[in-house]
Amino acid sequence: MKQDIKTYNVIAKEGLEIFPPEKYTINQSERPAALLIRSQDMHKTYFGPNVLAIARAGAGVNNIPLVQASANGTVVFNTPGSNANAVKELIVAMLILANRPVVSSIAWAKKVVGADVSLQTEKGKNHFAGTELAGKTLGVIGLGSVGSKVAQAAVGLGMRVVGYDPYISVEHAWQLSNEIPRADGLSDLLPQCDYLTIHIPYTEKNKNLITTQQLDLMKPNAVLLNYSRWGIVNEKAVVAALDNGKLQKYMTDFSSNTIIGHPKIVITPHIGGTTVEAEVNGAKMAAQTLRKYLETGNIVNSVNFPTIEMPFEAPTRLTLIHQNVPNMVGRITTILADEQINIDNMINRSREKIAYTVIDTGTIAEPLLKKMKDRLLQIPEVIRVRVLKK
Repeated sequence: MKQDIKTYNVIAKEGLEIFPPEKYTINQSERPAALLIRSQDMHKTYFGPNVLAIARAGAGVNNIPLVQASANGTVVFNTPGSNANAVKELIVAMLILANRPVVSSIAWAKKVVGADVSLQTEKGKNHFAGTELAGKTLGVIGLGSVGSKVAQAAVGLGMRVVGYDPYISVEHAWQLSNEIPRADGLSDLLPQCDYLTIHIPYTEKNKNLITTQQLDLMKPNAVLLNYSRWGIVNEKAVVAALDNGKLQKYMTDFSSNTIIGHPKIVITPHIGGTTVEAEVNGAKMAAQTLRKYLETGNIVNSVNFPTIEMPFEAPTRLTLIHQNVPNMVGRITTILADEQINIDNMINRSREKIAYTVIDTGTIAEPLLKKMKDRLLQIPEVIRVRVLKK
């Protein structure tokens, strides 16, 4: 039986082509197996417990109700790094625009007319002197997929870069140059910064990470860039810092009534990851992640479930989503033992209140398979049981 994938927003065709037509349909069912989305607000969009997974072609998942998804047994995936290069390039552009009055000089040049255009231009250029990035210090909060690329690019521009990320992975740490020291905390980082750029996810812990106390630590006339998420920077504090001359400029991808129209604030309309390449990368990565989960039960890049990858080599695979409580594995394996089912391979992982168990077995006759699945679902803490066949 084919599984249907429902899409929201425009998903690049290169991503949809990941789903072979002999196994999948696209937007053909009212009961899809999985959802593939970009910016759709799933807080306001109903999805039932029949939805096995939601993949977001992008890094942020604040448009998805994770608590509800976990309670349903719906695995939520994102695509970290798929738009990292796009965001990095925009940050480089904004760093340059923060120092060079490129936009205003272009506007001025368009108005120059007359026979002495060349002479007027030579005289006028003195009004558009800028400063250089080389030798200045850039602070980078968050050294993940985007932050590490921004840091490396800034080093290439001749900047001194200092990073801060208490949760940096080994993978991203290896990608960083030895030229990039890491600060012990914000109180260590901020006083060094001529520029500060933020690349961390929005969480309750990170809400208002940058507010008056942190802005007061920064150098006079520093430039703040937020191309991460709205809510990480306290906008009222930023406006106050700009008005009193503490900050020189604030550049962000997120608009609100608090900051719109301020002469020292540059707002772009959430275009950080909006490139053709990033949209294709995100769609392909999301589709590949969904296929892997639907066909093998393996989980990678989930934001609400543990990572599990186990080779699917046995004829039958059982996957169980259940609450993370003691003795669940024992209760599950007891049912299999009662039915004389031998376990070829098994793995169990947990993430906060949710746990995930994958069990490989030999061939099981359909009547016994149904009986066993029914018994497993009778365990009160079991949320979902799937049967996959090689």
